[in-house]
Amino acid sequence: MAIFKNKIRKFEYKPRYYKGEGSPYAIEHKFDKYRTTLNNKGLKAKFTNAIEELKNSKGKGINKTILIIASILVLYFLYIIDFDLSIFFTSSK
Repeated sequence: MAIFKNKIRKFEYKPRYYKGEGSPYAIEHKFDKYRTTLNNKGLKAKFTNAIEELKNSKGKGINKTILIIASILVLYFLYIIDFDLSIFFTSSK
């Protein structure tokens, strides 16, 4: 039997030189304010919002760098397996 009850002590630490607002220890991702699918509840709502975000995205073109890298890798693969490219060209004989 304890005569004195243990009180729950709360320790609030403030950094000495921190002058910002809010907690300096709050973990937040860089792009959370731009995401529309972040606070959705339910699987269907997540999928519908993700599809709408994909439809409304600005960059719809194919990235040229990815296209060039993919073509170089395909040609390198064809070179490794000794693929003969002459079947695509007609001979005039």
